[in-house]
Amino acid sequence: MSSLMGVSPLLLLVVAGLSIMIIDAFTSDRKELAVVTAVSLFMAAALAGAMLVGPELAPAPELVTRYLAVDRLGLFFDVVICVGAGLSALLAGGYLREHGFERGEFYVLVVFTAFGAMVLARAVDLLSIFLGLETMSLGVYALVAYRRTSARAVEGAVKYFLLGSFAAAILLFGSALLYGATGQTDLAGIREVIAAGRADSILTILALVMLIVGLTFKVGAVPFHMWVPDAYEGAATPVTTFMSVGVKAAAVAVLVRVLVGAFGDPSTMSLYTGWTPVIILLSVVSMVFGNVAALAQSSVKRMLAYSSVAHAGYILVGLAAAHEAGSAAVSSVLYYMGAYTVSNVLAFGSLILMGSKGKEAVSYEDLAGAGRRHPLAALPFVIGVLSLLGMPPTAGFFGKYYVFSAAVQSGLVWLAVVGVLASAIGAYYYLKVIVYLFMREPEEGSPIAVPMQSTYVIAALVLAGYYVVRMGITPGRYLDWAVSAAANFVS
Repeated sequence: MSSLMGVSPLLLLVVAGLSIMIIDAFTSDRKELAVVTAVSLFMAAALAGAMLVGPELAPAPELVTRYLAVDRLGLFFDVVICVGAGLSALLAGGYLREHGFERGEFYVLVVFTAFGAMVLARAVDLLSIFLGLETMSLGVYALVAYRRTSARAVEGAVKYFLLGSFAAAILLFGSALLYGATGQTDLAGIREVIAAGRADSILTILALVMLIVGLTFKVGAVPFHMWVPDAYEGAATPVTTFMSVGVKAAAVAVLVRVLVGAFGDPSTMSLYTGWTPVIILLSVVSMVFGNVAALAQSSVKRMLAYSSVAHAGYILVGLAAAHEAGSAAVSSVLYYMGAYTVSNVLAFGSLILMGSKGKEAVSYEDLAGAGRRHPLAALPFVIGVLSLLGMPPTAGFFGKYYVFSAAVQSGLVWLAVVGVLASAIGAYYYLKVIVYLFMREPEEGSPIAVPMQSTYVIAALVLAGYYVVRMGITPGRYLDWAVSAAANFVS
């Protein structure tokens, strides 16, 4: 059994998902399914975290390691994905009941989608990458369309499904080309063949382009972001929360494994340097477009969707720096994902808190004056948007600081400057939330925001807010975990 400890978080989620299905089938009282789901996910996160900070991992069976990594990088993303999913489940416990469509299958979908995301984050073979991607994607498509009576939700799900299918097909075709060029499906074998100069260069470059397209689609980077605003806006807000953190974290993890792991050897020369300019370009256009597009939004939820596109650009800054900064750049990406997860949960969770009695808060006008009437309810929103902006002392400040520092270390000073300027643009729409909360009054006849009275939502916000502040005040411990995970991966 000790040989399976490295994949025990995955096994725990499988057992939890099946158990929730059985509980749902034999009981009509679904009030505590949110707690069961959240506790299961937090247990998986705690298990992964204990192994992350513990001694050397026990070797896993070759049947497992052939397809899934048992390393600290995978454990780090297990923690991020499970924490994001667990907090989203708590948010759903209040939101779904308030809006009258709580059903047991929601929590089953969340657990198995998180399982797919963790498989994707650990995948070290082209076959397991595709299987993990599809397991995660099918669950997310269903979650986006979960509110079946909403035309907007169905539209967002259909658009996400169609575009996601094209992206998956491109990824699969790229994987086939890479296999044809190298004769290998595992990333370590692909790296060795490329480093030895035995790979067909044209096929390998075509495969690399297709892999980048397929994976950056899931990250939500421009120009593969078209699904983001509609899917984020149409989905129930707890689903949007999970998509924005869990799906993005898994996609970032596999991008790191593919680009830095399979193509990141300096001895591969043109292939090694070839993906860096592409990532830099995607980073720049994502940061600029995401922030500019967010300026024009009247919906806070849609603004946060375009903000997510901009944050994909910030993450790619750290990835682009990996060609020179190595493990320092990878650790900055890991820390950023941790900080972004709790910050985004806080922002979307605050939107849920501000909506009640069947009325969801989505626009700036829905928030008008709520901060003055309910300052404690507005506090998590303020902390969340300030962290996403990158204001000290929050987790988001150090997240941006580390990725921009990695860019400077790798000689990409101009890219760091672009990132800082793009963040300055973001200050307008993030601070606009605070202006409406405290300095605007609702228009005549508009409904006045009354915070939701839900223990689940409040618990999720307290947990997320605690880690946003703690990671901002004492970032050292969390950065050490990221550094350990990255050093173990980047030799």
